[in-house]
Amino acid sequence: MYLKKVDGLRSVTLADGSIMSQADLPSTKTRRWVASRKAAVVRGVVYGLLSQEEALARYQISEEEFLEWVRAVTEHGESALKATMVQKYRQP
Repeated sequence: MYLKKVDGLRSVTLADGSIMSQADLPSTKTRRWVASRKAAVVRGVVYGLLSQEEALARYQISEEEFLEWVRAVTEHGESALKATMVQKYRQP
């Protein structure tokens, strides 16, 4: 069995005890951002699987957009990342 060479960590242990690996991150070709994919990127950065700069470059998202994802997850949980919930969780 051959392991692909990756920069950084191959996997991290999350707070709930589950393991997140590079394979759990969305594809670099992702164009449709559902809540679970956004949350996976946020978790990957928060737990050190990839750096914020690497995530921004890999997924071609702006820093403001990424920070908005982080804020939404921090304040309201993963459900706040759903497109249908934007108005409900929008800052006043």
